[in-house]
Amino acid sequence: MNPFPAALIATAAAPMTRRGLAKLRTREALLAAGKRLFTERGYEEATVRDIARAAGMSTGAVFANFTDKADLFQQVLSQDAWTLAETMRQVASLRDGCVRETLLTVLAAGYAFHLKQLPLLRAACAEGWRQDAAREVTSRDRMRQIISILEGVLRKAVANGEMRSDIDVDLAVDLIWHAYQSNYRLAIYDGFDLEGLTGRLERQLDLILPSLAHRQAA
Repeated sequence: MNPFPAALIATAAAPMTRRGLAKLRTREALLAAGKRLFTERGYEEATVRDIARAAGMSTGAVFANFTDKADLFQQVLSQDAWTLAETMRQVASLRDGCVRETLLTVLAAGYAFHLKQLPLLRAACAEGWRQDAAREVTSRDRMRQIISILEGVLRKAVANGEMRSDIDVDLAVDLIWHAYQSNYRLAIYDGFDLEGLTGRLERQLDLILPSLAHRQAA
């Protein structure tokens, strides 16, 4: 899901007026301030007033650009997801090795990205259990752009004969995705670093991938 509203995309495609540029800069400043405070304090403790003050704006500016604090938070997460997806996509395109190594490299990029701002991830996980159905749909759409990269890696492995042609790619991606996500709890609560996370993911992939691969003739 693209984190930038259609109105902003349309504005960017056309000559930017002074007013439109000012609105875009206000929104970017609020997103930056929101991300910083959500990361430092968590979702509950970062108030709209504090976010506005950190951005050098009034609370009215927040509500002129976002429905409420939850909307601002979701936009912060969407912007991050879009940035991460672009990074993962580039990493995947540069890898020309086996599916296991490609997946490890792509997903390690995700771990590296989130470990730099782990409190924000913790806030996202906590809020994820409290969000309504509409925001759950938004959250799933946001993750879909990353999941599609994993699908591309597996489908390429099927096409080049590394994986069996009869595998259920969607189910395989689901298993890999949930293994990847589950490890973040170890980072949040047990202090796992990048090496610890990727090492665990490597062992998880070694359980999942052999069942998908072509078996060598005896």
